[in-house]
Amino acid sequence: MRWFVRLLGVVVSLALLAGLALFLIPTERIAALVAQRFAAETGRDLVIDGAVRPSIYPLIGVRMEQVRLANAAWSDAGPMMRAEVMDVGLDVAALWAGDIVIRRLELQAPDLLLERDAAGRENWAISWGAVTEPVPDAAPDEGRRARALSLDLAEISDGRLRFRDAGTGIDITAEAVSGALRLPGLDREASLRLSGRMNGQPFTVQGRAGQPGALLDGRVSAVVLSGEAAGAGFGFDGRAGGTPLALEGQVDLDLPALGPVMALLGQSAADLPPGVAPLRFTGQVTRAASGTIHARAARLRAGANALSGAADLRLDGMRPQLTAQLTAEPLDLRPMTGAAGAGVGNGGAQGWSRAPLNLAALGALDADVTLSAPSIETGVMRLGPTRLGLRIDNARAVFDLREVRLFDGTLAGEFVLNGRGGGSVGGDLRASEVALLPLLRDLAGFERLQGTGSAQVRFLGVGNSMQAIMSSLSGEGQIDLGEGAILGLDLAGMLRTLDMNYMGEGARTVYDRVTGRFTMDGGVLRNDDLRLEATRLSVAGRGTVGIGERVLNYRITPEAMRDPETGQALRVPLLITGPWHAPRFRLDLEALAEERLREEAARLEELAREEARRREEELRARAERELQERLGVEREEGESLEDAARRRLQDEIGRGLGRLLGGD
Repeated sequence: MRWFVRLLGVVVSLALLAGLALFLIPTERIAALVAQRFAAETGRDLVIDGAVRPSIYPLIGVRMEQVRLANAAWSDAGPMMRAEVMDVGLDVAALWAGDIVIRRLELQAPDLLLERDAAGRENWAISWGAVTEPVPDAAPDEGRRARALSLDLAEISDGRLRFRDAGTGIDITAEAVSGALRLPGLDREASLRLSGRMNGQPFTVQGRAGQPGALLDGRVSAVVLSGEAAGAGFGFDGRAGGTPLALEGQVDLDLPALGPVMALLGQSAADLPPGVAPLRFTGQVTRAASGTIHARAARLRAGANALSGAADLRLDGMRPQLTAQLTAEPLDLRPMTGAAGAGVGNGGAQGWSRAPLNLAALGALDADVTLSAPSIETGVMRLGPTRLGLRIDNARAVFDLREVRLFDGTLAGEFVLNGRGGGSVGGDLRASEVALLPLLRDLAGFERLQGTGSAQVRFLGVGNSMQAIMSSLSGEGQIDLGEGAILGLDLAGMLRTLDMNYMGEGARTVYDRVTGRFTMDGGVLRNDDLRLEATRLSVAGRGTVGIGERVLNYRITPEAMRDPETGQALRVPLLITGPWHAPRFRLDLEALAEERLREEAARLEELAREEARRREEELRARAERELQERLGVEREEGESLEDAARRRLQDEIGRGLGRLLGGD
């Protein structure tokens, strides 16, 4: 920033020259001398196309009109500066003392162009001549000692400032620029006020620097800065300076909308996601010379949500990288996901929301964040006290659920929001002892199941809305429900009376346990092994649940009054169909008829088997009598035909041996 001090020195010298030559040299000759002196000091041409009016009262000075300052030799964009009027007033007594005291410096309608080319050359890097006095015996790197400088008031009116950077493509322009600078001395507090419009957006800036000389030398100074730009407010109170810039202090930011601020910077960008605006930040911020940003004792409010904690931000990668440990007040994420009031809860008759899910914000940065909150409203379900980790990598967010209370139970596992491409939602979750009625009511608008339960589920859904995601769900899982009740359905009463009125409002089926496994594909859940155990009955179930369409097509088979000896029981298959919010219950007459046919077939088969056994026994008895008669044997009580024949044979063999041996 030494170029700024040197520029003032050149201007002062020109004013002094013009004032002393007031009565000695014609004005056109003064203009030529001014231009010649400036070119000698800077190597840049200074052209004065208008009048030069020196003055000695009340201040010695000069007024120059239609002033042009040449640009760097490598630029083809025209003059670096144009000004309708440049008016300078000096303190002569201070000049005789060797100091530069500028009482007045006025630029009317200046047009300043600052450029950096693709090679990194800057047009404001000017080679200066002997504006400062040499320091005797100074080391080569200590430079020159500047004269004491003070500036009572410098004013700009109706100015224009343009900055172009060929390396980054940045091209911003500030118009209608007005401002004032007060510089009592390089080691005394300076103040600045500036306003204007940039890319159609208004801005105002006010600032103070405790040691402006330190800032000009690239050192650190106390700095206070505040202002408004494109509707956003900002403030800084701390220390800043150096090259590259480093700062440390209290930062306050109020950002109602992102679009106007990006427009002010000449960039196009989407606005802040719904529910994030207005964005307010306050905290102790440090920007290291390496470019990393660190926040401590920070508080961030995004819409109705508030976070506090510490964070670190790196800006040297493809995307900003955020690391943070945060504590939140109750969080409401529904506006960010587009799920607020959209078909979840309150009966759910309207179906899943078709509003586009806004996951584009996930691509704004990468993150590794730990968060604790007393509650989180997601728009799909409400979480109680929560402690989780969040990792975002290239628009893919993974929530590590470390400690989550969910409807009086606990939830653990991973939940994924993927903003890449069309977007997707997935997870691997484990729930334990969760209250079923509020869970299913909030998750799916289903209010027919009461009790507690545990479950495991792996799932994946793809799409850019809740409707698309739920209609594409795939995965698998299992349930294990403890004691509870099915509301609106009295299975025991239905079995006893076969009266569908027992399934009306106020009826219920109390159960001891429900178990089952399921798969999901294309937004349809299929289960084939549901088992419900109750005191007076048991129930088997199988069928499908259309998660995307929110419909049921399920068959349950209650079984009651089982005979422990015969195993016979009363079974009445029941179909549950229709939408979740108003399911229809009816007897499955076809299945009931098939059951009756199977039972009759089994009875007839048993009768046939009995008849076959009777005929078999009759035939066997007849055959035995005929064989006994032919063999001439008499069976003794309890003796089989085979044993009687064997005894008769042994007797015959004995008698034959006796005759052969001559005995009786």
